[in-house]
Amino acid sequence: MEHIQGGITAAKGFFASHTAAGIKYKGRDDMACVYSEVPCVAAGTYTRNVVKAAPVLFDRQITQGDTPVQAVVINAGIANACTGEEGFSYCRQTAESAKEAFKITDAEVLVASTGVIGMQLPIDKLKAGVYQMAPGLSDTLEAGNAAAKAIMTTDTKEKEVAVSFTIDGVTVTVGGMCKGSGMIHPDMCTMLGFVATDCAISKELLQEALSEDVKDTFNMISVDGDTSTNDTLLLLANGLAGNTPISTRDERFAAFKEALHEVNRNLAMMMAGDGEGATALFEVTVTGAKSKEDAVTLAKSVITSNLTKAAIFGHDANWGRILCALGYSGAEFVPEKVELRFISEAGEILIAQNGTGVDFDEDKATKILSCEKVTARCDMHMGMYSATAWGCDLSYDYVKINADYRS
Repeated sequence: MEHIQGGITAAKGFFASHTAAGIKYKGRDDMACVYSEVPCVAAGTYTRNVVKAAPVLFDRQITQGDTPVQAVVINAGIANACTGEEGFSYCRQTAESAKEAFKITDAEVLVASTGVIGMQLPIDKLKAGVYQMAPGLSDTLEAGNAAAKAIMTTDTKEKEVAVSFTIDGVTVTVGGMCKGSGMIHPDMCTMLGFVATDCAISKELLQEALSEDVKDTFNMISVDGDTSTNDTLLLLANGLAGNTPISTRDERFAAFKEALHEVNRNLAMMMAGDGEGATALFEVTVTGAKSKEDAVTLAKSVITSNLTKAAIFGHDANWGRILCALGYSGAEFVPEKVELRFISEAGEILIAQNGTGVDFDEDKATKILSCEKVTARCDMHMGMYSATAWGCDLSYDYVKINADYRS
């Protein structure tokens, strides 16, 4: 497996387009679409928030069925959440417009929205945007990149990645894009994410691979502890790579899962590192836990600790906040066995051992904590299990961004 250029259009037969529909933002693209030249099998995972946006309900009905999917239409600015039957009808109208504009006759169209909750979409602008995008469909890397930019809200950078690997002597590609910066907290995958592959694979195994992988990728990120109403991760497979279809859990399925994991993990890390107001990606790796469940619980507890996140922002090696967050996680461990380290490209430093602090060079610690990616490694010395979670520091700008988000 190798990383290649591109994102959502990297796999064979996938196209993207974008436009400025004026849904909420002015002077920038705010709609994008993904299109396959042939119908795809589709899988999806969605928010577990009881309050689910209309696109979540709409897409879930489709991906739980057997009807193939050929396109996805995405808008930024308005979330179409808490909008009742009117909002749900706008999903249907958007999909029907896309079928007509893209000349889709034997497949469904999925929709996704992100932005302010509680506002109705300007459906006429949305449908007009669909028709504007149709002539611009392109399979170039530039088209994929423009689509990734168009779906951004408070994101500061586009997020895309692609990998390729070999099955049955042919090259298979998995590529994706996502958006997410605020209202990010693990409970499925807190974001909008779209992954496309030219692998030939059964719908059952496609859904299984996606559902399993979010546990170790998008379920392990947090920015602010708020689980969105719109969380959607869609995976489309059109089979154009030409491999013999994967229909059993064999080594080919394992290879596909490995590639999917690489794409999802990288997208998840990009979101965590681009959290609203963030200056650093904060990674927490727990080792030596007595169970996988404990390792996940411990890592998530540290990554969501506001006090720890604030210390990372201040480049303060305040190890007591990490030990405290481990302690209230709900996982059982012996505090006197815990060992803590900070790691970054500037080096590595031991900050606590046997549950107490050790003498360390504060200047060196500050340099380590001043890098764009900082890792806290927590060795519990309780067993053989590990887990990694990703988040970001907590800066003054997070409050500034969210204090006036609607305006």
